[in-house]
Amino acid sequence: MTNPAPTSESIPRRRRPVGWLPRLLRPLGYLGPAGAWLLLLLVIPTLLILEISFVPGLRPGEPAEAYGLGNYLQILQPVYLTVIGRSLFFATGATLCCLLLGFPVAYWIALMAPRKWRNLLLVAFVLPLWTSSLLRAYAWTSILRPTGLLNMALSSLGLPTQAWLNTTTAVFIGLTYSFLPYMVLILYASLEKLDQRLLEAALDLGASPAQTFVKITIPQTLPGIAAGCLLVFITSVGDFVVPTLLGGASSMNIARLIYNQFLGPTRNWGFGSALSVVLILAVSLAISLLLKYGDRDSVSET
Repeated sequence: MTNPAPTSESIPRRRRPVGWLPRLLRPLGYLGPAGAWLLLLLVIPTLLILEISFVPGLRPGEPAEAYGLGNYLQILQPVYLTVIGRSLFFATGATLCCLLLGFPVAYWIALMAPRKWRNLLLVAFVLPLWTSSLLRAYAWTSILRPTGLLNMALSSLGLPTQAWLNTTTAVFIGLTYSFLPYMVLILYASLEKLDQRLLEAALDLGASPAQTFVKITIPQTLPGIAAGCLLVFITSVGDFVVPTLLGGASSMNIARLIYNQFLGPTRNWGFGSALSVVLILAVSLAISLLLKYGDRDSVSET
């Protein structure tokens, strides 16, 4: 019995080779809308800030004069270096506080809490993020002011009241409260992937819980710890609301300094642009470290 002759429909058609121009234009067509958005709202404004930063003493309504590095040299003055150092101090302290407070919470939710309650606990913990950061800061002003809830509680216990508001302590409290949920979410995503068999094997071999934590848990979650610390540091170093409302005049940081140069009484756009460029470079460096050493899966899940 002979096989039927193949028809034109049964013969597979060869795809015509696509030229190099369509292969180039197709991804550009996909990236076009997002690329135009980023170009108009990110790239061009950043380039304008970079250009203005090279105009010393530029003020609104005044023409640009000769370009130079005067604005960047002005940053090296001790008063401005103190402001930058204070910003790094706030960010570092808030990062350490979030790590010390957030790791036990994430560890308990990921490894000790009942599985059916874990998602609910996470939602309850990040519930404050559903409100504005400005409202959360104002809430802390009502708690920390001289006649606030904290001093009222101390007075009812017979303890002396404290001056909490407009202090460094208030700034640390506000920053820790604002960014602690991010740390917990990242650490939870890292701890959830922890290999339980290694923990059981270490305990079976005679390791104490402390040795198991130091030699098994910490090394496996180190990328998540790095990701959480870098993320909290990046977001807190340029925070404007908390130092302004809770720190007072003595808590000047780089974000408030930039604000004063553009919208405050100083109105020095050139110097403010130079400060903005320095902040952008610092944040970009931190983000590059986050992508290199952090747990990308934990950050993406957050």
